[in-house]
Amino acid sequence: MLHKNLISEAAALPVAWRSTVLGKAGGAQVKVLRMDECDYPDETHDFTEALLVLDGQMNLDIHGEIVAVKAGELYLVPAHTPHAVAAGSRGTLIIIDQ
Repeated sequence: MLHKNLISEAAALPVAWRSTVLGKAGGAQVKVLRMDECDYPDETHDFTEALLVLDGQMNLDIHGEIVAVKAGELYLVPAHTPHAVAAGSRGTLIIIDQ
């Protein structure tokens, strides 16, 4: 069993934008990270990635369009879709991936 305060876990991370794996569920990794207003470069995955903003806001860049993902919202990035994070993103992000 695992019981953690996700916002506290993210705040304790030494570096923003570096996730830590909290555990696995159904074969998927559950990660937490802290966003710090800086941008994050473009990346692509071979799997669908779930991005859940716990607090703050993530400015997700999908094909040059900025999508504001706010606290309590989930965005599923389809496999093979290039995505980046624009500056101004802040708060706590949960990532569920392979």
